[in-house]
Amino acid sequence: MTEINQKYRNQQIKKASWVGIAGNTILAVLKIVAGFLSGSLAVVGDGIDTATDILTYFITLVAARIMNKPPNYKYPYGYNRAEAVATKALSFVIFFAGAQLFLSALLSLIKNEPHPLPSLLAIYITVISIVSKAGLAFYQFKIGRKIQSNMLIANAKNMRNDILISASVLIGLVFTQVFHLAILDLLTAIAVGIWIMKAGFDIFMESSRELMDGSDNPELYYKIFDAVEEVGGANPHRVRVRKHSNLYTVDLDIEIDGKLTIEKGHEIAKEVENNIKAQIENVYDVLVHVEPEGNIEKEKFGLSRENIDTEFKKDKNAK
Repeated sequence: MTEINQKYRNQQIKKASWVGIAGNTILAVLKIVAGFLSGSLAVVGDGIDTATDILTYFITLVAARIMNKPPNYKYPYGYNRAEAVATKALSFVIFFAGAQLFLSALLSLIKNEPHPLPSLLAIYITVISIVSKAGLAFYQFKIGRKIQSNMLIANAKNMRNDILISASVLIGLVFTQVFHLAILDLLTAIAVGIWIMKAGFDIFMESSRELMDGSDNPELYYKIFDAVEEVGGANPHRVRVRKHSNLYTVDLDIEIDGKLTIEKGHEIAKEVENNIKAQIENVYDVLVHVEPEGNIEKEKFGLSRENIDTEFKKDKNAK
């Protein structure tokens, strides 16, 4: 099992956050100033979206600091879920930034307010933004995947969306210059606002899964079943997996021969724990409850190999 050192992980999150803050601050100032000077509302909106990225990185820094705290009586599982909470906060910031841009452009369109034709400065700044954002997004994805940080990956996805946003702004500006229709700039700003809101909603849904102890990785459960069944005399059921940042806590019941001694039952449970940790990365803890074979118990929580197969078949048919 290859576990990521949590101290190193938090250091990488902080480093990536400061890189993001520096890069986005420069880009936000350039785009907002250039947007006003060139008369492009779409470029101003793009700059506002970049400015929200600065706030998201400060949220990331605060979350990284909280995650360093050791477990206590208030939070016996530790503070690693601060990352999921921070990711959810980022989704709200991103969504409302998009909503503000969308409403601003829409009202200008409805009121038919005079809108000047943007200058070529807007095009030059937008090209610079696309290149710079591509570099920042690549860096954040690289670090996020390396340390398995959903928070950094969410930031990287946000910046990847920024590239698409800037590209759409660029296309809108080019068409505005070609056809001399200033209204195309407003229409582009509206489209950009919708895209930002969608990105915020998607990140919100992804972070909700971890906070609700959910999983979008069925293979994880199958790996646990396989690891338990490799141990002689152990039958797994009622498996539950909680995710805390990049770490997993596994709770499960196993059935063994009821005639075995408590000591032997403990040995089997310990072997199950060790085998799960050996085969699955980043397992922080495994809690094993031992039951005699044939024990009838109404299962309210947890998954067995049989019911997980049934649930995934239902999901596939629903899709």
